[in-house]
Amino acid sequence: MTTTTPNAARSALPRGIWVLGFVSMLMDISSEMIHALLPVYLVTVLGASTLTVGFIEGIAEATASITKIFSGALSDWLGRRKLLAALGYGLAAFTKPLFPLAPSVGWLVAARFIDRVGKGIRGAPRDALIADIAPRGLRGASFGLRQSLDTIGAFVGPLVAIGLMWWTADNFTAVFWVAVLPAFLSFGLIAFAVSEPEPDPSREPAGNPLNLAAMRQLGTVYWRVVAVGVVFTLARFSEAFLILRAQNIGLNAMWVPAVLVLMNIVYALSAYPAGVLSDRINRTGLLALGLVFLACADLALALLPSLGGLALGVALWGLHMGLTQGLLSALVADAAPPSLRGTAFGYFNLFTGLALLAASVIAGALWDAYGPAGTFFAGLGFALVSLVGLLAVGNGLAAEDK
Repeated sequence: MTTTTPNAARSALPRGIWVLGFVSMLMDISSEMIHALLPVYLVTVLGASTLTVGFIEGIAEATASITKIFSGALSDWLGRRKLLAALGYGLAAFTKPLFPLAPSVGWLVAARFIDRVGKGIRGAPRDALIADIAPRGLRGASFGLRQSLDTIGAFVGPLVAIGLMWWTADNFTAVFWVAVLPAFLSFGLIAFAVSEPEPDPSREPAGNPLNLAAMRQLGTVYWRVVAVGVVFTLARFSEAFLILRAQNIGLNAMWVPAVLVLMNIVYALSAYPAGVLSDRINRTGLLALGLVFLACADLALALLPSLGGLALGVALWGLHMGLTQGLLSALVADAAPPSLRGTAFGYFNLFTGLALLAASVIAGALWDAYGPAGTFFAGLGFALVSLVGLLAVGNGLAAEDK
């Protein structure tokens, strides 16, 4: 199937892709209402250091990624994806009340940890389910649409947080309570409105998806995609540091979530068109362009400590995300055998999650030692190294990405 415009691709996408996109959007509204305020809450209310913020963010995402390998492999073994995806969304929903109830940093770490376990359980089975539902010629568009809807939630959440912070006179706890509602709506939607396709009768059941034979069966091209994803993630530490940069230049606490609003508006607007375009041209060229935008974002955030510089850096960061995240998922779906898609997404998220842990801890340590400029200059260096690495292996990815 070939499509020529975003509108044509959108009309051809199956209903299940749309529903899963709205599930992601609602959960992201909830999560980003909390995430947009949590770094400032930790530093200004609970007295945590930026290194602590980096550690919490890194360990949270790494926890999600480690969990994904097991949930992805289990979905391959069962031949079913929806049950595990719904379980993960449900765990995240039931964990959200812990954030307003937490009396200390330790409790917040526990809440963030459990919330990310839920993300880990749902992530790989959901992505594998999208790959199962999506027509082959619309994989880029399918992952791009889900990413765009997810990212709409990621800027609606901070917008709601800004309004509530103004209305409640900076009452963090009240905002965290309101964030509980969209999380439960998301869980209800996946539980009752998503239909899983019947397994292909000719599909061979997976044995143990985590053994060495299965790893070899994933193939060389797949492991190249994983390597590229890891290096990309080392260059892109947690967005918590964008929030801290906003606070560092003097932005009022009520307006700090606007950082994520701007980033995610750009992200949402670019992810779906990038996915559609990647179904027609070489995906790796768009990935390289995304790294160029990340390098420019780091440069702006390091050298321009003003509202204008912050806005420029955050917008470029969002453009980088739109040009890379959905495309990397499409590359995984292209390269992985259908019977091992859950495992493939699990391994990919495991290794990129560990890279995010390392990147976030390094970023926090550099911030404490050298200030914001040191953190973003280091990100610039990693982005340039990533670009060189992508160009070195790009032909190997392009040969199989269709």
